Amino acid sequence: MNNVSRVVLAYSGGLDTSVAVKWITQEWGAEVVALAVDVGQSADDDWETVRQRALAAGAVEAVVIDARSEFADDYCLPALQANALYEGKYPLVSALSRPVIVKHLVAAARQFNADAVAHGCTGKGNDQVRFEVSSRALAPDLEVLAPVRVWGFTREDSIDYALRHEIPITVRKDNPYSIDENLWGRAIECGVIEDPWVAPPSEPYALTADPSHAPTEPWELTVAFEAGKPVSLDGEPMDLVSLIEAVSKRVGSYGWGRLDMVENRRVGIKSREVYECPGSLALIMAHADLESITLERDLMREKARLEPRYAELVYDGLWFSPLRASLDAFMAESQLPVTGEVRLRLEPGRCWVTGRRAEKGLYDHGLATYDATDSFRHEDAAGFVRLWGLGLETVARTQGPPE
Repeated sequence: MNNVSRVVLAYSGGLDTSVAVKWITQEWGAEVVALAVDVGQSADDDWETVRQRALAAGAVEAVVIDARSEFADDYCLPALQANALYEGKYPLVSALSRPVIVKHLVAAARQFNADAVAHGCTGKGNDQVRFEVSSRALAPDLEVLAPVRVWGFTREDSIDYALRHEIPITVRKDNPYSIDENLWGRAIECGVIEDPWVAPPSEPYALTADPSHAPTEPWELTVAFEAGKPVSLDGEPMDLVSLIEAVSKRVGSYGWGRLDMVENRRVGIKSREVYECPGSLALIMAHADLESITLERDLMREKARLEPRYAELVYDGLWFSPLRASLDAFMAESQLPVTGEVRLRLEPGRCWVTGRRAEKGLYDHGLATYDATDSFRHEDAAGFVRLWGLGLETVARTQGPPE
């Protein structure tokens, strides 16, 4: 490590970052400013308790930033409008929060005259990539430190270190799960989850009920969108933070929104991941369905082609890349007609769309119906079909039909 005198650490209040405060101070002799960013994570402790924990671990200053609205509007919403699902499943819970945390990390480094920023990520994970690439994109002059990659502790070692130095932590050896949570969902790692054959245990789930304990009476909710942004739930206008929370609570209560997948990490390994994402998955489902009635065919298909690329960029830590910004411009333009309502039905362990409507939707009943109100010009079809197949007809006539 170069001569660094002050470090701003992305502080979660969890095991690794609490240990990192003390370790950086002792081993590298640098002052640590702990920065906690509220992106909608729930916790057993309030933010003042988290702040005091950082100070108890040795931080010279501890700051908490409320970034919930910023996270919802500037990060979750663009991902929602892109229907962003990594490998067709994961709604980028952790990946979306890292760039907003880094943005405030860099701002704090300027405020406190720090020469470095630091994170608590391991050498195996994706988050090290997201923190470091984003930090260098925003502030290439700052050092980026990763103490967890240096100290070589196991999770048990970190717990022992914390106990030895009287660092207040909530993790126990008999509760080994590593959990990352924000407004968009919850990621669960470690413990028996690392064996892809073992069924995920029930104890780490918090956002989704066991379907066998869910309400038996079906429930329907209606989400309204304006230009691709969710604006109301069951007719009640809401800011985006409140709406995401409300959808997550209602959908999660029916036991829907869990993911169990083996995904391809950016560092080149496969990893078994368990997620709870009732709100984000339900909103993406509703949004994509509304697009089916409001987007012109070629636009919808090209957007669908670009959506996996968008998700890959975010997953791979390239939020601050020119390509992501350019794709955002495309996505934003595509959302102009995406205004309407979608109705979701909930039953134990299930969530699906049962209706959609849009004042300027492209579904024309007169063209689609087969009843007496049909306005489709059937006489036009014969010429259209003949011209559409003319090329294949010519091939068959001159070269013979396919074998």
